[in-house]
Amino acid sequence: MGKQSEALAMEIDNSKPNVADQISPKFSINVLQLLKSAQMQHGLRHGDYTRYRRYCTARLRRLCKSLKFTHGRGKYTRRAITESTVTEVRFLHLVLYTAERAWSHAMEKRQLPDGPNARQRIYLIGRMRKAVKWAMQFSQLCAIKGDSRTSLEAEAYASYMKGNLLFEQDQNWDTALLNFKSARAVYEELGKYGDLENQVLCRQRVEELEPSIRYCLHKIGESNLQASELIQIGEMEGPALDLFKAKLEAVMAEARSQQAASMTEFHWLGHRFPISNAKTRVAILKAQELEKELHDPAADSLPAEKRLAIFDKIFTAYHEARSCIRSDLVSAGNAENVKDDLNGLDKAVSAVLGQRTIERNQLLVSIAKSKLTRRHEKNEKVTKPEELVRLYDLLLQNTSDLSDLVSSGRDRKPEELVFSEECALKTLSFRAERCFYLAKSYSLAGKRAEAYALYSRARSLAEDALQKFRTLNESDQIIKELKMLCDECRSNSCIEHAKGIMEEVKAPENLSKRISNMSLTVADKKLEKYLLEKLDSYESAVGDSNVKGVSRIEVFPPAFQAIPRNPIVLDLAFNYIDFPSLENRMKKDKKGFISRLWR
Repeated sequence: MGKQSEALAMEIDNSKPNVADQISPKFSINVLQLLKSAQMQHGLRHGDYTRYRRYCTARLRRLCKSLKFTHGRGKYTRRAITESTVTEVRFLHLVLYTAERAWSHAMEKRQLPDGPNARQRIYLIGRMRKAVKWAMQFSQLCAIKGDSRTSLEAEAYASYMKGNLLFEQDQNWDTALLNFKSARAVYEELGKYGDLENQVLCRQRVEELEPSIRYCLHKIGESNLQASELIQIGEMEGPALDLFKAKLEAVMAEARSQQAASMTEFHWLGHRFPISNAKTRVAILKAQELEKELHDPAADSLPAEKRLAIFDKIFTAYHEARSCIRSDLVSAGNAENVKDDLNGLDKAVSAVLGQRTIERNQLLVSIAKSKLTRRHEKNEKVTKPEELVRLYDLLLQNTSDLSDLVSSGRDRKPEELVFSEECALKTLSFRAERCFYLAKSYSLAGKRAEAYALYSRARSLAEDALQKFRTLNESDQIIKELKMLCDECRSNSCIEHAKGIMEEVKAPENLSKRISNMSLTVADKKLEKYLLEKLDSYESAVGDSNVKGVSRIEVFPPAFQAIPRNPIVLDLAFNYIDFPSLENRMKKDKKGFISRLWR
């Protein structure tokens, strides 16, 4: 009986490790947080998919080395990742980063300057299929090896990748919509739990998925989405929206090319210039759409940064149109009629470009003026009057160039004459504004006489411009601004006059105070030590950055120091000393018999 009980105990002890081996551990990965941190730190904050792809490749190499999961030495031998292979969480990371590498490679091809060609598009879709394949494998492994939250996130990630593939292929919009909706539902649920950072990330992903869902509904026909709404959606930021933006840009380019087919002429100041090149039409049409967006009444509520970005896009479109026109001029040959039309079109496009440049500089002036009025706020760069003077110099140069361009033709139409008069009036108002802010800069420098003279000059220019604008019945806004400028010039000139008189009256008193404070003896000043003299104390030798002062690191140039020198001996008695003869000590030459005969 004793032997049987011992044998039974040994069997039970041997069976315990087998039971423990059968219990597989459940791994936990916060997939969205892991990917977001990697993407933001390695390129996708600025849309650099090449950098992110290289990071994924390097990360996979490190994971394979640390896990000793290399694919052979010398000859490549593929090793599959199965359920039995996943013994720790890094194997799941391996599958996830492989999917990310394929997806980032596809997005890199999508962001080529001229867009992917046919072969590149085939390669792009192949990389997207690879990303979907690895995302599905990641979802299956997480369903077995991961906890419930990890499994849900992996399923949402796989659905998102499948939706991206169908979105890029322009087919099966119903299936793409179902995948995007399932991913959104998972992230909405996950956003209700966990820490605050995870909730914010889940809500951001839901917002990023919303435009793709709305676009799928638009393609199916279940949404009455307008083109302007699509453009507004495209202005949102996020890595998940880059594919949507690329698709939207392709759709808009196709719509512009269809609309440009009906655009045969360009109208400018009574002239009609034919447009034969399709690229020129598309570029001009794109610029005109952006101008409509800029001059829309709702554009006043846009922040200044977005309006400046729209101006940059307009400039890019018009420069592209001008380059197309110049290339057509080169290939026109000796056809004079075609050359005349192209030269006129180039002049018209250049004039419109000059007008938009003036509008952009006026926007910069308004931004600088708003900063000048609230310059006492903290953490904000102070605008100096000199900056406004420089901006008005640019405006004067732009107006002069535009006026010269318009008046360069031989047969001038009435519209061109009116436009030249408007440019002259704008020049007059810009001169008045420039003179006003130049006077402000002199006033801040304490030069009262110059400031008073400039304020008076600005007032006379503003009154002249106001009188001319009233005769032409211009807009009330310009007249109101000129009236305010006249009032400010008058008040500031009075202030400068009063300050100048006060300073002149106080000048003798201030001079007498300074003379009375003068002393013939030099006051003992506390000399600050240099850096080498105060190494034992932690004090800055450079000084405060806000205060102008000399850095006390070392004395430069260094002071002269006395150094030892070899003495110079002047031997005055040398010429008066009789030295003894040394011939008896000198070595004598021995001569032979024959040499004696030849003495």
